[in-house]
Amino acid sequence: MLAVGLDIGSTTTKAAVTDGDAILGHAVTATGANCRRAVEVALREALAAGGRSAEEIGYTLATGYGRRLVEADTTLSEITANAAGARFLTRDATPIRTVIDIGGQDSKVIAVDADGIVQNFAMNDKCAAGTGRFLEVMSRILEVDLDQLGLLSLQSSERIPISSVCTVFAETEVISLLADGRRAPDIIAGVHRSIAKRVGDLARGVGIAEPVFFDGGPALNVGMRRALEEELSVRLVVPEFPQVATAIGAAVLAAGRMARGPQAAP
Repeated sequence: MLAVGLDIGSTTTKAAVTDGDAILGHAVTATGANCRRAVEVALREALAAGGRSAEEIGYTLATGYGRRLVEADTTLSEITANAAGARFLTRDATPIRTVIDIGGQDSKVIAVDADGIVQNFAMNDKCAAGTGRFLEVMSRILEVDLDQLGLLSLQSSERIPISSVCTVFAETEVISLLADGRRAPDIIAGVHRSIAKRVGDLARGVGIAEPVFFDGGPALNVGMRRALEEELSVRLVVPEFPQVATAIGAAVLAAGRMARGPQAAP
């Protein structure tokens, strides 16, 4: 039987499927206004990627913003699922000790012990600054595709600080910089550093121990990775598919729950 992990975020919904030994398939889709529909799409694509069918599913664990809005055998905090995903994805390397996740509407820093157990965490879920939403807003203002921000920022030749800590004020600041003729690559690099500073402050409050694992959609952004590494003075460990790390953790925990029986804790 298969175990399924669902991570229903405010921006994207992720699904991962495992047979208990390996991740067979995973998928990402926009959450939109209908969480259930997003889950159906992501799960169908994840199953197809692994060449499996819904009839083989034995247990489903949901996490994330919309975890209580969809059908699942159990739900769990994304903090625990994210830590489990980081541990699974780096199981053949030095145990991860810090997990940084930048999501669409929040950012998290999780301290874990050598066994991957959560020891402490901090979350920014009250302000869009320091999140993927901040990047989306800046992408729109600069008229640059979101997936091009990272590469463009590498062309920066001037350090331009983005001093506003609020997304609304930062938007005005960036518009002013554009009106002054400042180059888009320099502004984008400044945006990345601004986010890195917010996340860095969060991380220092928790405590930074290496290795440091970085996941979430913005981890795909090479400029964001570089800015965060400079801010923390560490080399980040980034998985091949950083968006699905939490869904993978949920799938791994679901497989463990299924193996131990329905009365066991995940």
